[in-house]
Amino acid sequence: MRQMTKHQALTITPLPQDSELCELQAMLSRCMQCGTCTASCPNAQAMDLTPRQLWRLVQLGQLDRIFESRTFWMCSSCYTCWLRCPRDVEPTRAMAALKRLAGEHDRASRRKSAFYRAFAGNIRRYGRVQETALMSSYLTSLASPRRALEFTPIGMKMLGKGKLHPPSRAFAGRLELLFRKVDEMEERT
Repeated sequence: MRQMTKHQALTITPLPQDSELCELQAMLSRCMQCGTCTASCPNAQAMDLTPRQLWRLVQLGQLDRIFESRTFWMCSSCYTCWLRCPRDVEPTRAMAALKRLAGEHDRASRRKSAFYRAFAGNIRRYGRVQETALMSSYLTSLASPRRALEFTPIGMKMLGKGKLHPPSRAFAGRLELLFRKVDEMEERT
């Protein structure tokens, strides 16, 4: 994991006037930096910043450092951090808010969020991951033929091993109740 240097911790970027960001900052102001969220996170070893470090960056308003990080993209929304947080900070909700903010304010993050949107859309439509439809949707959203060509070698390798299947609607709609519940929860927040 990458450690913050003293110089990096002192660089402060002014926050844009965004109500969602202000709400997020207010919620994370309750964080006492105990690190329970980091200790509880099953994906922490794959993150470049720990969740605790990310909350501190939000408190300090260092958006550049936040959007450079891939930490919030690694959150699997398992809610373990939220259940164990002694101050009920709602870290999972904060991760989702950071994904939305990154998609709105950071150009590089928009490309990253394109995959997550394509993935969620694919799961919702087919009830499970359909690799060919997922990559078609993702590469179409990027509108970059060059990116599509970059995936050709791995696509050919997977095709040769029988790992790519044509889209099937056999599981379509099975997760619709789950997606409706998530939509309801997001409308409330």
